[in-house]
Amino acid sequence: MMYEFLTKNRGELITRCRDKVALRSPPGMPKDELVHGVTVFLDQLIRTLVAERGADTQGSRLISGMPGGRSPAASEISDSATRHGRELIGGGFTVEEVVHDYGDLCQAISDLAFETGTEIGAGEFRTLNRCLDNAIASAVTEYIHQRDLLAADRQAIALNERLGAFAHEMRNLLFAARLARRAIKAGDVGVNGATAGVLDRALAGMGNLIDRSLAEVRVTAGMPARRCLFPLAEFIAEINLSAVLEAQVKGYAFIESGVVDPSLALDADRDLMLAAVGNLLQNGFKFSRANGGVVSLRAHAEGDRILIEVEDNGEGLPADVLQTLFRPFSQAGENRSGLGLGLSISRRSVEANDGTLSVSSASGSGCVFTISMPRHRLS
Repeated sequence: MMYEFLTKNRGELITRCRDKVALRSPPGMPKDELVHGVTVFLDQLIRTLVAERGADTQGSRLISGMPGGRSPAASEISDSATRHGRELIGGGFTVEEVVHDYGDLCQAISDLAFETGTEIGAGEFRTLNRCLDNAIASAVTEYIHQRDLLAADRQAIALNERLGAFAHEMRNLLFAARLARRAIKAGDVGVNGATAGVLDRALAGMGNLIDRSLAEVRVTAGMPARRCLFPLAEFIAEINLSAVLEAQVKGYAFIESGVVDPSLALDADRDLMLAAVGNLLQNGFKFSRANGGVVSLRAHAEGDRILIEVEDNGEGLPADVLQTLFRPFSQAGENRSGLGLGLSISRRSVEANDGTLSVSSASGSGCVFTISMPRHRLS
């Protein structure tokens, strides 16, 4: 009888399942069996087989659930499997691990039965499959539910942080504009002097901030790009203006792009491109050296491409980190403020305009982000 075989070999089956988990688990994953894992399921399977052996159909269904996944929540197996799915996502495991966990036991039972010459009836295998089916369905359902909740929480946190950053930047710019306007209005300074320049830069910064934020909303919502042909030189000049202001606020040096060929043009969504380059500059100011930070912007043509490069003088990043840098919520470096969405949005903005965004870095010498766009000329 299968239940006798399972009871006799319970320890060996559990050991085999744990060994399989250990072989699959990457470094850093928990090695100990989770509370509601294979041991609980194996005991429930044995009790189900005993109940069916005694023709206790109702007792069997209360433990294992109905065939075909009907009313899975009413069974002990589905309840513990639901808890197991919750444990797995809490431990950082993937949804594949949920399925493998129960598949390990099925394989261990089959292998050990073959090795010991134990015959298991077709009806007992159907019971095993029913228990596995209900357990996997409940565990996966709960895993996906918890994953969706975590994703929603992270999105809410990301939205709040981005709104907070937006409000903080806007407040700084508005404060500068108010001070400049007050000085001009009092007649202490001229309307064409340095103070007026502060007012102009603050107003331009607010405009760029709003445009960039709206562009990011469009990218996140998956709205199509609205392309037009516009001069690269004017585009870079507008970016330089806001970058100079940001550098002054942070106390960093900003090296503006030199003379840009006036014949070069981009055929792209201007707002999305402003958001992309703006995020790269923000990232550069964020990760430049605390003392003596320098961010530079370059724009030039190379073959049939236009390259826009943003470089910082931070500590640089290793190659394995660079590979994950554009993933949503990915963060690198010591400064972990924000949610790690800016670079992801930048890449999506560029790709929406048939461009590419890449990064290179050398340890101790900062990062260079390069936007490559199709080359166009003004007619």
